[in-house]
Amino acid sequence: MQRILGGSPAAVITKLIFLSLLVGAFMSLVGITPQGLVQGVLDLARDLWLTGFEAFGTLGRWLLYGAVVVVPIYAIVRILSALR
Repeated sequence: MQRILGGSPAAVITKLIFLSLLVGAFMSLVGITPQGLVQGVLDLARDLWLTGFEAFGTLGRWLLYGAVVVVPIYAIVRILSALR
């Protein structure tokens, strides 16, 4: 059992109770509820799903715009350095 839990069951339970009290007190202090936390994570995932593809489109457009300038300059520099 110690191998699975990472220590004796009593020690693990004591640690979990202590950490639960600390995290619960912090969440209460900040005003976060478990339901609000889960809802926030779900909202974040939904928003990323809805706007994520738009972000990839924007990044792709930036990549193409930059490549139009960078690739010809790179090619010219390589050709000129090869001629020396």
